[in-house]
Amino acid sequence: MMNDMSRLAFQTDSTRVITLFLGSVRTPGVHLADGRTIGGYHNISHHGKDEKKLKQLAEIEVGQMELLGELLEDLKDVEEPDGTLLDRTMVLYGCHMGDANIHNNKNLPIILAGGGFRHGQHLAFSQHNNSPLANLYLSMLHNIGLETDRFASSTGTLTGLV
Repeated sequence: MMNDMSRLAFQTDSTRVITLFLGSVRTPGVHLADGRTIGGYHNISHHGKDEKKLKQLAEIEVGQMELLGELLEDLKDVEEPDGTLLDRTMVLYGCHMGDANIHNNKNLPIILAGGGFRHGQHLAFSQHNNSPLANLYLSMLHNIGLETDRFASSTGTLTGLV
């Protein structure tokens, strides 16, 4: 339902920004599509390499990717005069932890879709050179025509997006 509401809000130009939160930190339990409920995401993310928790974490993450895929398909299915709604919409999906098991916030899993960027590629930015996430945000600002020199802790834009 949230995907439908998001698509409609963009399609009717009711808003330019939407934030969707997929429960994690304070969830008492995660309800899977097949009707099962497994432990809260936060507890599972501190898996300690426990195979059962790793399997549950994978199930949750597959479900999250399926929801994201549905949103992207919904946006792609809406034809606009100059392309699709996905072409006109930047969708950023990410997490604040690269490895929640050890509270590591490096090597963050980030997906950027739509918005006229060049897609169908995997861009890996050096952990050693520490490209700040703010560089992505600065690149997104430039993509919508806002030419600013900095955003938060940015050191420049990311290469390979356009």
